[in-house]
Amino acid sequence: MKSKIMMIALILCLFTTGAYSQIKVSGTVTSSADGSAIQGVNVVEKGKTNGTITDINGNYSLEVASEKSILVFSLIGLVTEEIKVGNKKVIDVSMASDVRQLSEVVISSKKGITRSNKSMGYEAEDMDASYYRPAPVTNQPPNTEEYAEIVENGFKNPFNNPLSTFSIDVDAASYSNVRRFLNQGQRPPKDAVRIEEMINYFNYDYEQPKGNDPFSINTEISASPWNPNHKLVHIGLQGREIPTDDLPPSNLVFLLDVSGSMGAPNKLPLLKTAFKLLVDKLRPEDKVAIVVYAGAAGEVLPSTSASEKEKIMNALNQLNAGGSTAGGAGINLAYSIAKQNFKKGGNNRIILATDGDFNVGASSNKAMEELIEEKRDEGIFLTVLGFGMGNYKDSKMEILADKGNGNYAYIDNILEAQKVLVHEFGGTLFTIAKDVKIQVEFNPAKVQAYRLVGYENRILKDEDFNNDKKDAGELGSGHTVTALYEIIPVGVKSPFIVDDLKYQKTKISEVANQSNELMTVKLRYKDPDGDKSKLIFKELIDKGVDVKATSNNFRWSAAVAAFGMQLTDSDFRGDISYADIVELAKSAKGKDENGYRAECINLIKSCELLARK
Repeated sequence: MKSKIMMIALILCLFTTGAYSQIKVSGTVTSSADGSAIQGVNVVEKGKTNGTITDINGNYSLEVASEKSILVFSLIGLVTEEIKVGNKKVIDVSMASDVRQLSEVVISSKKGITRSNKSMGYEAEDMDASYYRPAPVTNQPPNTEEYAEIVENGFKNPFNNPLSTFSIDVDAASYSNVRRFLNQGQRPPKDAVRIEEMINYFNYDYEQPKGNDPFSINTEISASPWNPNHKLVHIGLQGREIPTDDLPPSNLVFLLDVSGSMGAPNKLPLLKTAFKLLVDKLRPEDKVAIVVYAGAAGEVLPSTSASEKEKIMNALNQLNAGGSTAGGAGINLAYSIAKQNFKKGGNNRIILATDGDFNVGASSNKAMEELIEEKRDEGIFLTVLGFGMGNYKDSKMEILADKGNGNYAYIDNILEAQKVLVHEFGGTLFTIAKDVKIQVEFNPAKVQAYRLVGYENRILKDEDFNNDKKDAGELGSGHTVTALYEIIPVGVKSPFIVDDLKYQKTKISEVANQSNELMTVKLRYKDPDGDKSKLIFKELIDKGVDVKATSNNFRWSAAVAAFGMQLTDSDFRGDISYADIVELAKSAKGKDENGYRAECINLIKSCELLARK
């Protein structure tokens, strides 16, 4: 009898162990066309919650329930593959191109209705998969996303408009938001595409500043890839890299939206995971408070040393979504707590995380702007992180970040959270120069016309350049900022040139005729705690450098700009094709340690496939 009981126990033990055992599967995903590794492929266990994505080398590793499990490999523009695990521990997959049928969805913008496409994302069964890929869009309410209207910069005559003045922009939200649309099989609304934010999503290999100024100025001139008869001028700023240990202590207030609209898989669950990454990066001298808002606002965690990481993590774990959105009350409370714990000479900052859907209380843009501007002048800055889709209010969040001397990022997956809050920790949270403005004067003896590529919502009046009361953009530790000008040289025929005037003539000065300068770039900036700006300038001379001889910085920024112009059907996109953009981008990929550029190249390839329809 005893032996029978032992036998039954052994069988039950074996059965139980088998039922709960996990099988680890790994492999590489490559292109069937050329055998190259494919980054960013979604790998999920069908019908389960676990998943991952392939890295820069196309590699993945995933634990599955059993040999009966089925792995699903998917990425926009590629044929989805489903493979049964069986007894295989290594599953390599070759994926072929596919042009998927797109259906239409309507997205709200401030100028009315623009058209995009309905998601065809892979249908998952649990929220956890959204950590690895965009969440599915099934049985959604009507789309109410909002984007501020963008009127593209046109060519200007240097006789009538000798100066071009704008504020720098280190925001990168537009690129990750555009990526979200493309990864779900949609073309983004045109107003969601801010070309300067797409360009500035990427880091550039500029030299570190050597003098007293907190950034270096890097310039190049060559032919425009989308119109070889035109010139392209590349202006790059490199912020001084400050080691993390040398950064000033932080007084942070996490202002988290926990309203009902944040209940979706790619909102609050992703938000909590993202902020845990940030908390893990903080030092003992840094302090964190947590304020949440839904129907009302409240303090979840008083200002707490980052040495008590477990306490902060537990406070994040307890958050749940529900109720309406008292955004105005939340912002007021967050600023009040930040002021109570103000660190003189430190980094005093509120980090707002939301889908932007403020709908209760003081929620007008004007009221929010006035409050944030007031607190900005007191030394409390604002960083905005956007989450989610469907009711996403991009236009409102961009304004809040601009007014709050902070930056704005869109978090569409956990890897983006890692980029913004871990890899770019210093640049995201620590300002080294504020109110950074650029003013360019063009030499009419060399330039018939010019246009600034992007920065439409950052344009300043010429007189604002010398006005220290005028707010402008901020530059963080280690951040890069890149701007492009397209130039029509004197003597080049172009449909963008206005005919000579009949009743008046403008004479080119002798100084301009004798100068070999194409333009002069002037910059103004203030120290983070300063009120008076400093001026630096640099003259640019066209040395006739061929595009192939330019740096990776030049060619990459040009490729991304061309990609953005294709997405917006720009009047100035010229004859360049998606295939041309891919080749230009490949030539400028460089080291790409984190795979961001490889991912962008795949997005461009996807758009090329969609364009063939």
